Amino acid sequence: MADSKGKIDADAALEDPLPADGSGRGAHDSGVKRNLQARHLQMIALGGTIGTGLFLASGAVIQSAGPLGALIAYVIVGIMVFGVVTSLGEMCTLLPVSGAFGQISSRFVDDALGFTLGINYFLQWAITLPAELSAAGLIMGYWAPNVPSWVWAIVFLIPLVLVNLIGVGGYGETEYWLSFIKVAAIVIFILVGVAVDLGANKELGFIGGKNWNVPGAPIGSSSTYEGSAAGAQFVAILGAFTTAFYSYGGTEIVGVTSGESSNPRKNVPKAIKGTFWRIVLFYFLSILLLGLIIPVTDDTLGSSDITVAPFTRVYQYSGIQYADHIMNAVILVAVISAANSSIYCSSRTMMALSHEGKFPRIFGYVNSRGVPVPAILLTLGIGCLTFLGSIWGNGNVFNFLVNLLGLASLLSWLSINVTHLRFRWGWVYQGNKVSDLPYVAPFFPIPDILSLVIGLFVMAGLIYAAAIAPFDYIYDSSLYLGLPVFVFLYVAYAICGLLGLFGAKYRGFIKYEDMDFVTNRLVELPDYEQKEAEEVDNSFAGKLKRWAKKAVNVLA
Repeated sequence: MADSKGKIDADAALEDPLPADGSGRGAHDSGVKRNLQARHLQMIALGGTIGTGLFLASGAVIQSAGPLGALIAYVIVGIMVFGVVTSLGEMCTLLPVSGAFGQISSRFVDDALGFTLGINYFLQWAITLPAELSAAGLIMGYWAPNVPSWVWAIVFLIPLVLVNLIGVGGYGETEYWLSFIKVAAIVIFILVGVAVDLGANKELGFIGGKNWNVPGAPIGSSSTYEGSAAGAQFVAILGAFTTAFYSYGGTEIVGVTSGESSNPRKNVPKAIKGTFWRIVLFYFLSILLLGLIIPVTDDTLGSSDITVAPFTRVYQYSGIQYADHIMNAVILVAVISAANSSIYCSSRTMMALSHEGKFPRIFGYVNSRGVPVPAILLTLGIGCLTFLGSIWGNGNVFNFLVNLLGLASLLSWLSINVTHLRFRWGWVYQGNKVSDLPYVAPFFPIPDILSLVIGLFVMAGLIYAAAIAPFDYIYDSSLYLGLPVFVFLYVAYAICGLLGLFGAKYRGFIKYEDMDFVTNRLVELPDYEQKEAEEVDNSFAGKLKRWAKKAVNVLA
């Protein structure tokens, strides 16, 4: 399988796909199906991350941190995300396993981090489901304010579960079209936003940068900070980071889907390339336009029930009849898309943990269609947290989960950066060439180190900001729940592994010479290539799909 220095033998990789942990479950016998095509991965990478963080929560961030403060937070996190996605792409292209995060961290860092990252990522997506369903209730309140939010949660949850029970093809096809709608909506929004800012609405006239000169702009100030004005602005910007982390959450989803891609060596790099420009187009420009058009004094930005999203507000400013209803419908599509992804990602992560022996075996069961049914049902159970909105208020549940999920995303990204550093160093140490990797993350190791510095600095700043302010159970949820749970999981697993409890295994930090670059390494087979070259469909739907693919390639 490997020589004395650990170099890869491709033939051995195919003949012996079993993992080094002895679990007996490899990428090829995990039961999942490689049914995600290139167009699925590209569109998921392009628009799969656009959800409530950008469409809904961005308004409160602009009001609290100011338009420039919000933009600063989103730009910094965007730079960090670029490093995370390209790093993950390098690892998952060589080792495309379903629910890859925990398995890869266990192989190149240590078992405790693999377990912790797996559980954290599962919870991150599982809790995203009730957050998105809560948001759906808020959005539907725009049209039907008297209908309880839990009714809408059931209306949207049941079809999503059924789609995911069909198989990965059902998820991929659904997400393809939902993401297509989101991408088109963002592009149209940017065009409309530029027109409004330049004076398309005769009543408002030319806006330009006028709204950056009102009180609270361009950078907001924290009302809880009693020091200097600059310090208050700094704390306000720090507060914007948790929402920015939440907004970008899901950019790493290509790593999860790599295990079910029909041709990961070809499709994963294609989906990752152009990530930077997607971030610039969809996030930077959107936040910039929102901050230019909507003044921080607009009460809808900080509305606790978020019945009017900031994107919808821009359309109201545009004066286009019924445009606000159309945009609200698009935001609802984004929410459904994010909920769809949450069911997929959380179930695959739980399945992978079970196959590694780090979670009860029942959650690793996969049916004949490649669907981890028990893991999906577990995610569904967590999704029922949505119904707490009828007790505590839907807006409170949504804001609580947004802040909790923001730090969960950050911790996952930092773990990916650490894993990639050791992955690349171990690859070179064993005598392999960087050029032999199917996809090479650019500028190594700068993006990883920069992401780690940014992440740790922001985390320290959030702890400081929380320490000097009165306790807020909603906005401090990431610190009193997210961070302690992550640390507890790591320490608990390490202790259990050292003591041999609950079947946990802890080998300490994996040495470079012991790193396994062979197990689960996929060498493309002819049938994968043939699957990509499907017969041309000349129906209307087929032509529409090909047109959409061309549009995606232009953006990608």
